Amino acid sequence: MATVGFVGLGVMGSQMVNRLLAKGHTVTGYNRTRSKAQWLLEKGMQWADSPRAVAANSDYIFAMVTNTAALTAIAEGPDGLLAGLSTGKIFIDMSTVSPTASRAMAAKVRERGADMVDSPVSGSVITLQEGKLSVMVGGRKDTFEKINSLLLDIAPKVTHVGDNGLALSMKIAINLSLAVQMLAFSEGVLLAEKSGIARDVAVDVLVNSAIASPMVKYRGPFVLQQPEEAWFDVNMMQKDMVLAMELGRQLDVPLPTTAVSNEFLTAARGMGWTKYDFACVFDVLAAMSGVSTPVTSGGKKQ
Repeated sequence: MATVGFVGLGVMGSQMVNRLLAKGHTVTGYNRTRSKAQWLLEKGMQWADSPRAVAANSDYIFAMVTNTAALTAIAEGPDGLLAGLSTGKIFIDMSTVSPTASRAMAAKVRERGADMVDSPVSGSVITLQEGKLSVMVGGRKDTFEKINSLLLDIAPKVTHVGDNGLALSMKIAINLSLAVQMLAFSEGVLLAEKSGIARDVAVDVLVNSAIASPMVKYRGPFVLQQPEEAWFDVNMMQKDMVLAMELGRQLDVPLPTTAVSNEFLTAARGMGWTKYDFACVFDVLAAMSGVSTPVTSGGKKQ
């Protein structure tokens, strides 16, 4: 059993800690809001008062935060994660951030005798709870071999994709398709609905048709009713779309459907729906089509 630290106990991070605890690992956690971690403390997670303390008390340190700025915030400074690192420790960053920024962070980690991999995941909280999450790893192969069994306690599919930063490139390549698929699905639902087919019937047919990817199957029903808590809100999705377009410019890869889908996320922001799940691109398109939805008619917001 490993001595594990975890910084960032949001929706996904907390569920990962729950799985690690269930496997018998010793876990020390930190989150900006301690109350959100209370249920994990009751399950045996130990608490640390700073990212530095997490790193100092752990051999393997996970982090899962919202963006590049948040990663810098937990890593830098006297109470930051970097200050708690020492020779032999491994930092496993599961955040979706800029590949360039991640490589720069890995260099700082190695200056302290530790090592770092970028290890983003593909899937939602439901995927994680069902044990179907997949994990990508970018970093040194020997480091990957040291952490592979630990990652398998979180997800059944773990893939080493190459050097530092490349797992993030893979994650960005995956995530751009989430918004693109959701927008295309929304077009299909609205075309069927305005032809005279009930929305719930159209959704049922589409999520059981040839176009039904796993994402469409679990997120498609959100066009009928948004979840009580967003699985992946507009701000988070747009952050990843912007990362994709930046990477596309760097690599001379045109991303036309990404750009169009991103504009619908911008429209959702303009309509005040940043805290909705990004499936609300349907509601944006519905409003443009003259169709009412629970969101556009004043339904409960997140």
